[in-house]
Amino acid sequence: MAAMTASPAPTTFFREIARNRRNSWILIFVVAIVLGALGGAIGGATGYGWGGVVVALVVAFFMSIGSYFAGDRLVLLSSGAKEVPQLGTPDEYKQLLNVVTEMSIASGLPMPKVYVINDSAPNAFATGRDPKHASVAVTTGLLEKMDREELQGVIAHELSHVGNFDIRFALLVGVLVGSIALLADWFLRFTFWGGGRRGSGDNDRGGGGAAAILFIVALVLAVIAPLIGRLVQLAVSRQRESLADVSAVELTRNPTGLARALRTIADDPEVLEVANRATQHLYIVNPVKSFETRAKSMWDTHPPIADRIAVLRGLAGQFGQDPTQNP
Repeated sequence: MAAMTASPAPTTFFREIARNRRNSWILIFVVAIVLGALGGAIGGATGYGWGGVVVALVVAFFMSIGSYFAGDRLVLLSSGAKEVPQLGTPDEYKQLLNVVTEMSIASGLPMPKVYVINDSAPNAFATGRDPKHASVAVTTGLLEKMDREELQGVIAHELSHVGNFDIRFALLVGVLVGSIALLADWFLRFTFWGGGRRGSGDNDRGGGGAAAILFIVALVLAVIAPLIGRLVQLAVSRQRESLADVSAVELTRNPTGLARALRTIADDPEVLEVANRATQHLYIVNPVKSFETRAKSMWDTHPPIADRIAVLRGLAGQFGQDPTQNP
């Protein structure tokens, strides 16, 4: 009977993981379609035809190359993160390294580089292009305000991002969305400065009406495509956060530890000054507080904390923990 009671646990994990992965890939496909449609519409409106799609792909390719090799360093630099040496580690960072080592072994991943951000607001993120080139960064506030179980939950969450290749996934989505924004901006500027369709002789052959409709379609897409891309990016980010929560429980077997950590981070009043629109989606909890002025110009990049904790509570009973316990 005991074996039968414990059996739903792996099924729940696999179901949650499969659902989030499937939804994320669907969203990626949507962004790629939007990028192709925008490139094709711009190409048709300007007389370059399929050249617009080619330009869209070329822009995305070169942005991908730059982000793939240097994106993580830019993120760490902009966040003011300092690497923690594995030899000669200060006493206040020894527990951090111990927990990262422990979770790396549990996940079967290489030991990532460990960074600390000198900020009293508790938070953390992972970055890099693959598990062999990954980094985990935590704030000093996180180290001060978390007990070991909570810290394990946070590190397991971040290493789940690494193991699930979310760090590369986020790069791909960011590049696609950035390419959409660049193409849309170029076309709007092109239109504003009087750019016209090549081969205007088409108008004399009765193609003016179709050309005008195509131009209007391209103009509308140039306005709404960046918005669609951004919304999809946020949806992907939320899916990957939910996936990392569930994957973290696989490593720690302790849903309530992560749930307590999420509640502590979300309820903390400190503001993480180094976070910005380009990096906010990387953190385990959205670092932009609802009361901040800058929050008004940003959409939510994370699932609601209450929803994330509810999922963790649902998993808690499978590990002999009280699912009604408040984190």
